Amino acid sequence: MITTPQLITLLAGSAKPVRRLRPPLLRTTLWLLLAALVFALLAMGQGLRGDFAQRAAQPVFVIGILASLVTGILAAIAAFFISLPDRSRAWGWLPVPALLVWISTVGYGCLTNWVNIGPDGIQMGEAARCFATLMLTSLPLSLGLHVMLRHAAWLRPTAVTVTGGLAVAAMTATALSLFHDLDATVMVLVWNLGVAALIVGMSWLLGARARVVA
Repeated sequence: MITTPQLITLLAGSAKPVRRLRPPLLRTTLWLLLAALVFALLAMGQGLRGDFAQRAAQPVFVIGILASLVTGILAAIAAFFISLPDRSRAWGWLPVPALLVWISTVGYGCLTNWVNIGPDGIQMGEAARCFATLMLTSLPLSLGLHVMLRHAAWLRPTAVTVTGGLAVAAMTATALSLFHDLDATVMVLVWNLGVAALIVGMSWLLGARARVVA
């Protein structure tokens, strides 16, 4: 039978160097650069919403966009910080003030126009186009966040998933506010946070089942 000192020597001899994670703020910056790239591609493909100049003169509209953008940035910072075991869970509260301001500006217009019925028959409505843009925005951002957090996130899966989902939702809502005429905030929150809740639920279920089997 192998002794403890021999086991320690064996493990030490076969250990491979581990690459340290980049600092949380640096990884947040890289993810925000990805978000900026997505925004730029949407701008080139669709252009700004037709009434942007008029809406930009409305304080509620400007506050809503700024609040969603700040929420996305702060939620991303929170996700990267709380994914590390030596950082406090209190980082999860970082985006809450901006989130409350953003929620106060929520509308529901994008949920009410899925199809148009006109002389040419049934056509895709603005809500369907909103949903298509939502997918084009949230999927690459979610994938990027997953890749950057895939190892550390398991330490605190619920907190990381929720803050990460909020970051993606807020950035997606910002994009839709810039490129679509209808308010899609409710749709964005339901989609992204719903997916986050589903992931958390599945992780909890699988974890509980594993504990039972063990």
